[in-house]
Amino acid sequence: MNAAERDTAEVGEPSSGETSPSCVTLGLVQMRCAAAKEANLRTAVSRIAEAAASGANVVCLPELFASEYPCQSEDHRQFDLAEPIPGPTTEALSKVAETHGVVVVGSLFERRAAGIYHNTAVVFDSDGQLAGTYRKMHIPDDPLYYEKFYFSPGDLGFASFATRHGRLGTCVCWDQWFPEAARLTALAGAQVIFYPTAIGWHPAEKAEFGEGQYQAWETMMRSHAIANGLFVAAVNRTGMEGGLEFWGGSFVADPNGNVLARAAHDVEETLLVECQLDQIEVVRTHWPFLRDRRIDAYAGLLKRYGS
Repeated sequence: MNAAERDTAEVGEPSSGETSPSCVTLGLVQMRCAAAKEANLRTAVSRIAEAAASGANVVCLPELFASEYPCQSEDHRQFDLAEPIPGPTTEALSKVAETHGVVVVGSLFERRAAGIYHNTAVVFDSDGQLAGTYRKMHIPDDPLYYEKFYFSPGDLGFASFATRHGRLGTCVCWDQWFPEAARLTALAGAQVIFYPTAIGWHPAEKAEFGEGQYQAWETMMRSHAIANGLFVAAVNRTGMEGGLEFWGGSFVADPNGNVLARAAHDVEETLLVECQLDQIEVVRTHWPFLRDRRIDAYAGLLKRYGS
């Protein structure tokens, strides 16, 4: 399927001749991010190549992997990190995808136009062609996570993208907490939802709240896997940056919510996780949540709160 066909294919429906693999190996690159963009890009390309050589079919990088997390303060100089699509980072991801015949999911600080920036995920198919683009829909504003200063909310909706290794959806970090986002991505046909992530502890809070915060994060995404009968892959960074300790803990959950593999909190790792996509059919048949949805009764979701 060429680029023009991708643009016109019905979201969530297989294109003519599209087949779904029965098994896919995911590569989750949990990495530390340095101050220098070039160094991070070299690391990412190298880790993608290593994952592909080890059998990965789809490799995902953490949120905004090309720099240290830029939103810990409101600093106009950080806009210099942004770049257009296509641009140097997407060109590098496209090249490594094609060279190693692997699907690549990357996340970057997108400069859409003067004064309009997005937190954007891109999916490159194994031939290096852009399979799809997703702009982060839910934008946080918390201490050390001042993303509303930098990013406009996404306007591409929730989608899935046909690739050689399955139909993939991607949301980004703060989107993780919203069941509506996972549901709509699943209804668009995703077999796997990737969540490129940059989440961590405030060191002063870690002793009292750290374990509970991590468990809530993981539990939320495992619930998305169960409620939607699909695979979920969360890919986080690790290490100290400024006032945040990124907690790693990248993982993959199957359609029953079981954690198939989980990275440590404090080291760089590449998880290789085999996912049997046929499990989606089995689980959705036995737990038919999508069948039993009351789509006639959900109008209230379009309200902020109450009547």
